[in-house]
Amino acid sequence: LTVAMAAFGWEAVVQRFPAPDDPLPVAAITFDSAPPGMAADSRPRALSIGRRYTDRRPYEAPADWARFEVLLRQTVIPHHVMFDTVLDDARSALATVSRLTATIRANDPSYEAELNWWTSPFASGDGVPQSALLSVEAAGHIDAARHFPTPYASPRAEYVEVDRSKIVVLSTHHEDARSDVLRCGEALSAVLLRCTASGLATCTLTHMTELAQSREIVRELTGQRGMPQLLIRIGYSRNVDAVLAATPRRPLADVLERRA
Repeated sequence: LTVAMAAFGWEAVVQRFPAPDDPLPVAAITFDSAPPGMAADSRPRALSIGRRYTDRRPYEAPADWARFEVLLRQTVIPHHVMFDTVLDDARSALATVSRLTATIRANDPSYEAELNWWTSPFASGDGVPQSALLSVEAAGHIDAARHFPTPYASPRAEYVEVDRSKIVVLSTHHEDARSDVLRCGEALSAVLLRCTASGLATCTLTHMTELAQSREIVRELTGQRGMPQLLIRIGYSRNVDAVLAATPRRPLADVLERRA
């Protein structure tokens, strides 16, 4: 919202959790005329909002990662979260963590039921479309990913090779305090838009931070004292010509109330 409004010449003033006795309002936002240059600076990211989506397919490695990693680190600075890249020599350990979560979840019928509902071909208004799910072959070439059910329909044509994405971790400083988690979400939004504007595909991963055991291993891999909240795969999609169906978005009225 703040990026979109900035592109139209409005600067946002955000008050997070404005009602101490009510946890539901996440933020109260007021707007004033933006300073010169803000609209032009925000426009590339604002144009990326409609093009951004989760691509669960394998990626090519992003070019000039060292330079782009610095840009991403600068992107998250205003949000007060920790940013780490999983080193290449730690990738196999991360893959083990991903498999560990799948093994643990296999014994959780409530999780399986929710996952099947979320990816049901009959769902409407919510969930992950069948066209966004991977075939068994393609999923097997990604070392760190949530395990989704195989699509009921025949999978589309896919370019299948080993995933060579870079994986970054966003962590909060103070465990799971809601203000820190909210800022981490804002940082995630900023990173995803920055990647989209640069022509890179992204896939947000939270299955490794949903369980205490795997979350602690992710923390050890980053060497941070903070709390890992999520990971993001980043790279070039090999399937740029195979456009995925858009995931349903909830109505704006569900998340935004406008007051004069």
